Amino acid sequence: MPAVSVLLFASLRESAGASRVEVEASTVGGLLATLAERHGEGFARAAALGSVIVDGERVGPERALRGGEEVAILPPVSGG
Repeated sequence: MPAVSVLLFASLRESAGASRVEVEASTVGGLLATLAERHGEGFARAAALGSVIVDGERVGPERALRGGEEVAILPPVSGG
């Protein structure tokens, strides 16, 4: 399985206790599932409502990962 570097922001960073983690996954959906298992339900909820960016492009869970890509997970943003 390919390894990818994942950047985490805001509440996701707090849940994981790090701003960058390495994950082995073959798809974005698999990556999110692995991170949810590692970091819990709160992380899973925020990640599911946010956006996943792979090498600068917003993608869905079916997107295949080759390895070496940089993935950013952006939690939902609230404003007023």
